[in-house]
Amino acid sequence: MIEVFGLGKRFAGKPAVRGLSFCVQPGEVVGFLGPNGAGKSTTMRMLSGFLTPDAGEVRLCGLDVQRQTVAAQRLLGYLPEGAPCYGEMQVGAFLAFIGKVRGYKGAELAQRVQRVLDLLELGEVCAQRIDTLSKGFNRRVGLAQAVLHDPQVLILDEPTDGLDPNQKHQVRELIRGLSPGRTIIISTHILEEVSALCSRVLLIGQGELLADATPHELEKQSRYWQAVTLRCRQPLDAGLLAQVPGVQAVEPAGEGGWTLVPEPGQVIYPAVNALLQQQGWVPDELTIEAGRLDEVFRRLTRGAQQ
Repeated sequence: MIEVFGLGKRFAGKPAVRGLSFCVQPGEVVGFLGPNGAGKSTTMRMLSGFLTPDAGEVRLCGLDVQRQTVAAQRLLGYLPEGAPCYGEMQVGAFLAFIGKVRGYKGAELAQRVQRVLDLLELGEVCAQRIDTLSKGFNRRVGLAQAVLHDPQVLILDEPTDGLDPNQKHQVRELIRGLSPGRTIIISTHILEEVSALCSRVLLIGQGELLADATPHELEKQSRYWQAVTLRCRQPLDAGLLAQVPGVQAVEPAGEGGWTLVPEPGQVIYPAVNALLQQQGWVPDELTIEAGRLDEVFRRLTRGAQQ
């Protein structure tokens, strides 16, 4: 559905995107992840045909975005960073305007506007000016215009940036509801977004692809994969914990807690459990970690930011 070959872009002689290549299959929800300034938004703009690349090629559903721009954009729904809309327009009028730009009129236009009003739960603000909406509703309007024409490909640039936790949850649920039958790319620097929504991650730094993996595969690269965290009311002997076979390090984990970091590839829980039984320690909390995306993110992007 999305094919990117050797994509490159420079601003004032400085590279923003360098030799980026990847493909996205039908039905995938891909997180486009990277630190601020990594080239995420620049890439999104080139994928959408809004920005012309200096090098490389983008294809949407087999169409060359640079040579067949309008045809490709008919298949694309795009939510730019910040979800810009015409603030002086009412929500319903704005969506009708977008529908007319897309070529709809009459009964079909009315049906499509009503469908996205219902889908994004915008009925209560249909007659309200966009510049009076909360950030959460503003994002919903942005999503509504992006899916009004029922696109096969959806590109969302920082869809929950700046929202409070409740608003983030609402927007994520909306995106999750939109995902069946569509190919979606979500540009973000928010790690929890990746865990909540994405089946695959493309991690970039300074415009270059650093990793292409599932969230679980990235978590397995963390030094905390299969780490064991213990909390106990009675004192735990950190020296004994450090002697557990396969333990690389023992780190404090808050009051009364310790995290046992395994050596690469080691599963230490059985040995930790055996020590607990041997010492008669009864933990209040015992968790086995699935890995930490934030630690992998920092490690992979640190070199790209230097």
